[in-house]
Order: sequence, then structure tokens, then C-alpha cells
Amino acid sequence: MQLTCTNSLENKKAFIFQVGFKGRMDMYSDADTVSRYLNAHEGWFCRCAQPMKVEPLGNNGYVLTVGKYGSFGYEVEPKVGVVLHPPVGRVYQMQTIPIPDYEAPGYDVNYQASMELTQIATEDRVDSKEGLFSRKQTIPSQITEVNWTLDLSVGVEFPQFISKLSSSLIQATGDRLLGQIVRQVSPRLTYKVQQDFHASHQLPLPPKSSRELRKLDNSQPCTA
Repeated sequence: MQLTCTNSLENKKAFIFQVGFKGRMDMYSDADTVSRYLNAHEGWFCRCAQPMKVEPLGNNGYVLTVGKYGSFGYEVEPKVGVVLHPPVGRVYQMQTIPIPDYEAPGYDVNYQASMELTQIATEDRVDSKEGLFSRKQTIPSQITEVNWTLDLSVGVEFPQFISKLSSSLIQATGDRLLGQIVRQVSPRLTYKVQQDFHASHQLPLPPKSSRELRKLDNSQPCTA
């Protein structure tokens, strides 16, 4: 994670936290079937994002209320607008968009994500991934890997009593908190999407080994 420290016009410190993650989930079906499911996001996105509050925004957008997070007695409840663009080939892009008539109180979120579908033969995964399938499951002939990356930055202007703390302490706390949010939200969303897709297509649910989440290390020291 990278923390950049700047001074605002009101002589408060504004911090920009950045973190990157990559992940994978497997779908027990061909890529065309998975793509049709993902394209109908007005259904699965609202169902699977719970307990986050979700409101439609335009044709392909949503307003997400993530939940309350904080430290040092300072708490925020991030609300962010996101749009899921129509796929180009089998690649989906998702990013933040402005929420009409809404000004975030003291924070700014920039969310950039990419998701790519790759269809592979089941036998290729059985050879390389022990325990991918239960012995009681009917093994499909094709699997679709959904690989994704996430670049998330959050800018926060702290009250003066917090900005007096050392930058290194704020950096360590911001690193932990931002990573905690992603680790809480992402695996839960991944599992619910898998569960929703396989239930709606009468397919067996993949095991935990079919889901991966890894933090990318791009940390740099604060420069101010």
C-alpha cells in the first residue's frame, strides 16, 4: 500500500491510501454461459452485494454503501458509485463514477477493477488443482476461470487532532484498515456470486479451493 501525504488549503493533512489485489473464482460452466449471467448484473449484483446497501444508478451503475469503518475515534461510512461496463470480448471493466447531488464528507474513493473470463478444459485443472472437485460431484467438461484485479485508492482528510499523529502511524493504520475492508467484502461477494450462479444453473457449488485472493505488494514510504 502507498500513502501519499499532502496539505489541504485548510492546513489539514490529506492522505491518499492505495492498495491492489488480484483474485480468481471458478465457474462450473462454459464462458458463454458465465458471460450471459454476468451481463445480467441487474439481478445478481444486487442480490450478492448484500449486506452492503445497493441502489441502481443509471443503466449500468450502482450506489454502494460499504459500511462503517474507522480508527482513532474517526469513523466514515463510505458511499461510492460504480459502473460495470459492457464487456469487450471476455474482459469486463468496473470503475467509480460520481453520485448525482452527493458530496462525500471528507473522503474520496477511486475504484478500478478488471475481470477476465478464461475457458479451460476440466482435465487441465484436475491435474493441477488437487481437491478441486468432490468425489460425489458430476464433473463438467469445461470450467470458466474468472480472474480479476483491483486497484483501490481512498483519499481522506483527517481532523486536526488525528493529523497531529505521526505519518508512519497513520500509514500503518490505513494499510491495515483498507486491506481489512477488501478482505471482508471481496471473499463474501465472490462466494455469493458463485453460489448464485451455480444455484440458478442447477450446478454443484465449487469448493473453497476454487476461490483465491492475494494482496499485491506495492508499498512505498510516506514522502511527507
